[in-house]
Amino acid sequence: MSATSEPGAQPVPALFFARVERRYRQAEGNLEILRGADLAIWPGELVALVAPSGAGKSTLLHLAGLLERPDGGEVYVGGQPTAAMADGERTRLRREEMGFVYQFHHLLPEFSALENVVLPQLIRGLSRKEASERAGELLSFLGLKDRLPHRPAELSGGEQQRVAIARAVANGPRLLLADEPTGNLDPHTADHVFGILTALVRASGLAALIATHNLDLAARMDRRVTIRDGLIEQLG
Repeated sequence: MSATSEPGAQPVPALFFARVERRYRQAEGNLEILRGADLAIWPGELVALVAPSGAGKSTLLHLAGLLERPDGGEVYVGGQPTAAMADGERTRLRREEMGFVYQFHHLLPEFSALENVVLPQLIRGLSRKEASERAGELLSFLGLKDRLPHRPAELSGGEQQRVAIARAVANGPRLLLADEPTGNLDPHTADHVFGILTALVRASGLAALIATHNLDLAARMDRRVTIRDGLIEQLG
């Protein structure tokens, strides 16, 4: 899907938070997580989300991934307002417009690397031939051309995470959301996986919001944001 609606039109943010509020009810009252937060992530941009535990990183990612609804404000995905969308439409948007990468790869152990990347494409409706060709191209781009038939247990941690990245982008999403994608890797492997992830974002033009505690990797992204007092602030 194009990032613009008309030739010559201004780009549309892949993700846009407009005065987003999120609170959780507790016995002693409401716990305010976001209090009118604003954020724009643009196509082709890597943004690091850096904040201490408990600040609301998971909540922000859940809202961005349409896994939770805001209590106020609006979350736009590719220019579409989502807060009032029906659950089925939110699920469709999440499946077609977003990719997710977590600290642990969550690959299906009984399937090969290739099959793990083919499956989400079959769910979307591609033919097995199309899905297999695209999966092979993605995995080859990520340096796994010789590992296609291997199951997760036969792959290193870095290789498994690269398969997870390929799976996340297999359906050509507009937005990639990642939660500590290198947090379970040693420093050298983390650096390698991040370099490949960066190359993929640059080559495809998708937008990426990456939550990380790794300040060295965060410094290599286009921007860094944090959550402070319920607002999203730029760190540079």
